[in-house]
Amino acid sequence: MSDLVFRTAAFSIPFAGLNAGEFRSEILRKSLHFLIGLSPALAAFNFPATVALLAVGILGYVQMESLRVAGIRVPLVSGLTDMASRPRDRGRFVLGPVTLGLGALLALVMYPSPAASIAIYALAFGDGFASLVGRLLGRVRPAFLRGKSLEGSLACFAAVLASAYGVSRDYRVALVAAVTATVTEALPLKDYDNLVLPLVVGLVASIAL
Repeated sequence: MSDLVFRTAAFSIPFAGLNAGEFRSEILRKSLHFLIGLSPALAAFNFPATVALLAVGILGYVQMESLRVAGIRVPLVSGLTDMASRPRDRGRFVLGPVTLGLGALLALVMYPSPAASIAIYALAFGDGFASLVGRLLGRVRPAFLRGKSLEGSLACFAAVLASAYGVSRDYRVALVAAVTATVTEALPLKDYDNLVLPLVVGLVASIAL
């Protein structure tokens, strides 16, 4: 029985030296990250309601996270934030969800529908898979990527290429969006890549379309 437990634990956390807690945190963080990819479909159904939902979500999170930092626990939300936060976020305001929601919101209101969708999918899936693959499987880390992995960058490129082509049905637009997203994601922007990436990709996509 103990041997089975050991083998199961070893199988569940084989990536990049992560312990069980870090592994669970990374999966949870990126699962929440991928959810922003629902925004284009929701906006196509009801644009004003989607914009309002994102705005209320951002403001609500800011309020609840401020309470958490002040020592006042908010049921469910504070627990999820603790579980999904990185070590660098311990004991301070976790900014990632704010920039994630704001990035999607600004893409929706600034760019026409196809470009906004490409931008948000780049944020949800390009940035999401780059971080997930880089954190769990990344081994090759050339100096020009400043600590990020080649595997993560390739995952970003593939995810944006596929999603942008799915929206535009144009290989040229998809390639331009994928290159732009990969270069932007590789910059050392930390949580602000959630904001910068969709704005840059949306701008480039709106020009290319």
